[in-house]
Parts: sequence; structure tokens; C-alpha cells
Amino acid sequence: MVLLENLRANWLRIVVHLGALLPLAWLAWRYTQGLFLIDPVREITTFTGQGALILLVLSLACTPISTLTGWSRVLRVRRALGLYAFVYAGLHFLTFVGLDYGFNLDQLMQAVFDQRFVLVGIAAGLLLLALAATSTRGWQKRLGRAWKRLHRLVYLAGILAVIHFFWLDKDLGDPLPYAIVLGILLMLRIPRIRRTVSAARRRLSAKRKERTGATTPGN
Repeated sequence: MVLLENLRANWLRIVVHLGALLPLAWLAWRYTQGLFLIDPVREITTFTGQGALILLVLSLACTPISTLTGWSRVLRVRRALGLYAFVYAGLHFLTFVGLDYGFNLDQLMQAVFDQRFVLVGIAAGLLLLALAATSTRGWQKRLGRAWKRLHRLVYLAGILAVIHFFWLDKDLGDPLPYAIVLGILLMLRIPRIRRTVSAARRRLSAKRKERTGATTPGN
């Protein structure tokens, strides 16, 4: 009985953890079994890069979802989604540096300055590193109001990640959906738009309650 209650209370967190970890387990299993037949490095790089972008966009979507629906529970998984985005981005970077370039610093430096998508990707990764390192409550207390200003850089990290994808992928159709979703999420963070959406949600909620009250027997 207690287990069921815990599952009901924490089902969203469980979904987030499983949704982030199971693909990594599947990726590791495929790699160890030699199931990447064509270009393992490219497939792993693509998988981890897109995983990082998806999780980052989902973390950015938590606040707008709460604003639109009033469902505050989604805010509890925002930090976990952001940390998993950093984990995927770190694996993406390590795959690029280790498997693709064999930790050859000379070649890496040349790639950074010759290929603009590499530079933008590293910038996004460094931002995620800073945000992950300061994501604890201890850092939140130490930094005070500056903590919120620092963590607004997650939006810049998202923009840089999408630009990285655009410059990397020759098919613009692949990164375009991410750019559209990110653009909508950023618009919903504009104070005037956020207030308008919140007010509209409250009006709809009030009308729904009025209709429910009107149809209740005895009223």
C-alpha cells in the first residue's frame, strides 16, 4: 500500500529517470554487442546530441506547461531534466573528443577553429556545465538572487544548441522542429505574454467552476 502511494506521488519523477536512463542502457548494450555496423561513432554522437537537446527543451518546457495548465508538479522534474541534458551533452562531447579524435589536442584545436558548429557546441556545453555545477540548494543559497540570473543562461544554452544542430546537419528539416519549439517556449517566458496566458487560464478555470456549480444538483 505504501509502495503504491509512493508510486502515485512520484510517478512523474520515475518516468523522467527511466526515460533518460533506459536509452543510455540501450545505447551501451548496442555498442558492447557490436550492433553499430555502419559508423558507430557518428551514430553515438548523433544519439547523445539529440538526447541532450530533447532533454534540454523538456526542461525549458516545465515552466510554460505549469503556466498554461496550472500543473505545478511538472516543476519538480525541471532540475532532473536539466541535469540529464548535461549528462547527454557530456557523453556527446566525450564521444566527439575520444572516439572521433582520439583525444588528439592538435586536431581538436584545429576542428574548433575550422568548424564553427564545434565552437558553438562547446560554448553550449560549458554553459550546461556551469548550470549543472551550481544546481544544488547549497549554491542557490550562496549565490542568492544572482542564482536566478545565472540559470537564465539555460535559454542561451538552448539557442546555442539549436544553432549547433543547424550548422552540423545539412538537412534543415531535422533541427527545425527544435528551433520552433524553443522559439515558442522563449516567447512564453516574455513577462507580458506569460501574464496574458496566466490570466486566460484563470478565466477559463473560473468559467469551468461556474458551469460545474450550475450543473450540480440542488443549486
